[in-house]
Amino acid sequence: MQRITLPRTTQAASARPAPSASAAAGTSPTMVFLHESLGCIETWREFPAFLAEAAGLDAIVYDRLGYGLSAPMPDTPRGLDYLHIEAERLFRLLDILGIGEVVLFGHSDGGSIALLAAAMQPQRVRAVITEGAHVFVEEETLEGVRIAQALMAKTDLPVRLARYHGDKVARLTAAWIDTWLSPGFRDWNIETSLRAARCPALIIQGEADEYGTPAQVEAIVKGWGGTAEALLLPGARHTPHREATKAVMAATTAFLATALA
Repeated sequence: MQRITLPRTTQAASARPAPSASAAAGTSPTMVFLHESLGCIETWREFPAFLAEAAGLDAIVYDRLGYGLSAPMPDTPRGLDYLHIEAERLFRLLDILGIGEVVLFGHSDGGSIALLAAAMQPQRVRAVITEGAHVFVEEETLEGVRIAQALMAKTDLPVRLARYHGDKVARLTAAWIDTWLSPGFRDWNIETSLRAARCPALIIQGEADEYGTPAQVEAIVKGWGGTAEALLLPGARHTPHREATKAVMAATTAFLATALA
C-alpha cells in the first residue's frame, strides 16, 4: 500500500490507499476506514486490504489528528463535539484526495463518526458499516474507560500504544479518558442526528462488547434514516473484525453486494 502525507491544514496528516484489483475506476465508491479511539492505520493490520479486495472496492485508511503518524493534537482540551468535528474533517480530507462517493467502515469512535458523516452528507455516503459504535453514553462504556485508565497507570499499555503513536500517547489517551469521563459528556447523544441519513447501514457489535450494550445497536437501527440491519456476534467483544474476522468479512461483503447493487 502507498502512504500519503497531507498538509496539517487537513487535520489528518497521513493516509494509506488500499487499492483493489477488481474495482472499476470511476464507477464504484471508495471504502473509508475510520479507526477506534486509541487506534490508527497500523492497528487495522491487513483487514482493510482484505475487505476492500473481497468487496471489489478501492479503500483509504487514515490517521486522525493526534494518532499514528499524524501531527499531535493541540494542547487545548478536546471539545465535547469532537466526533462531529471529525466527521466534518473527513469530508475535507476526501475533497483534498478527490474522492466523491464513499462507503464508511467505522470502529468504535470511528463508527460514531461514520454515522454522523452519513447524516451530514447523505448524498455522498452510499453505505455505512459500524462496529461498536456509540450514539449515547452508557455506564458500561464509562466503566470500560475507567478500566482502561487504570491499565494505563498500572501496566505497560502506554509502551504498547507508543509502538503506534510514538510520543503522542499521553495526549491522545488523556483526551479520550477526560472527555468520556467528563460530567458534561454524560448527556452526549446523537440519536436524533441519525434521521438525516439515507443510505443502508450494517450495525455490528460483539455480544461481549466491554464498552457498550446491544441498546446501542437497537437505537441506531431504530433511528436510522435509511434501511439498517443489526449483527450481534457471539463471543466477540469490542473489536469484531479481529475477534470474528470471517463473520465480519462475510456479513459485510454480502451487505455491500445488496447495498451497492
